[in-house]
Amino acid sequence: QLFGYVGIEAVLEQMKIKTMKMGFEFNIMVVGQSGLGKSTMVNTLFKSKVSPKSSQPGQEGRIPQTVQLQSITHVIEEKGVKMKLTVTDTPGFGDQINNENCWDPIIKYINEQYERYLREEILIARKRKIPDTRVHGCVYFVPPTGHWLRPLDLEFMRRLSKIVNVVPVIAKADTLTLEERAEFKQRIQEDLKTHAISVYPQEDFDQDPDDRALNDRIREKIPFAVVGADQEHQVNGKRVLGRKTKWGIIEGE
Repeated sequence: QLFGYVGIEAVLEQMKIKTMKMGFEFNIMVVGQSGLGKSTMVNTLFKSKVSPKSSQPGQEGRIPQTVQLQSITHVIEEKGVKMKLTVTDTPGFGDQINNENCWDPIIKYINEQYERYLREEILIARKRKIPDTRVHGCVYFVPPTGHWLRPLDLEFMRRLSKIVNVVPVIAKADTLTLEERAEFKQRIQEDLKTHAISVYPQEDFDQDPDDRALNDRIREKIPFAVVGADQEHQVNGKRVLGRKTKWGIIEGE
């Protein structure tokens, strides 16, 4: 029991001010075949043109013969909070006739970033702030076939889930009916369970009952069904990102 005011709660405010001043670093990787809307989805998620493809015009329609990794970094600021966002794209993944070992360059890149950070961290005279290039999350775009996961999907997620947080999403989910989407999500969940593929959030993150309850709700929605959009439309008096069809506007927010 304290005998008087100590000011412990001020520590949280001090940490908040310091964190806001330094900002956050978030590194995301997007993986999937060409034409699944990866760039559009990333731009929709962060409400700005942050994908490598959007920042390098003239690359459309060119499919690399091998998997090539492209990264681009932006600084996004919202309400005084800065975030250094790095988006890594993987053009060429799954686009060849023979896709054997197409995940090797991706695994190599992720491990290299871990090793680079570790080398800096174990130095006696290390930097005050170590540049963090580690991949914090990998968003894997599943083609909206409405059937089941392909061997390529399963093998990629099985290998990558061991070294990085993998978040599977159904690309262009608006091409499926509500019934098809529900059945497809159920099949994907069954495939992941059958092949013992642990996607984010893993049970290791369930540190207390509140975390477990939240993560359970998230797991029920895996894989997420996503719709990307790069145009704004007027809906109920406000501007929203969405895709316009003859049946109406599909909001992408």
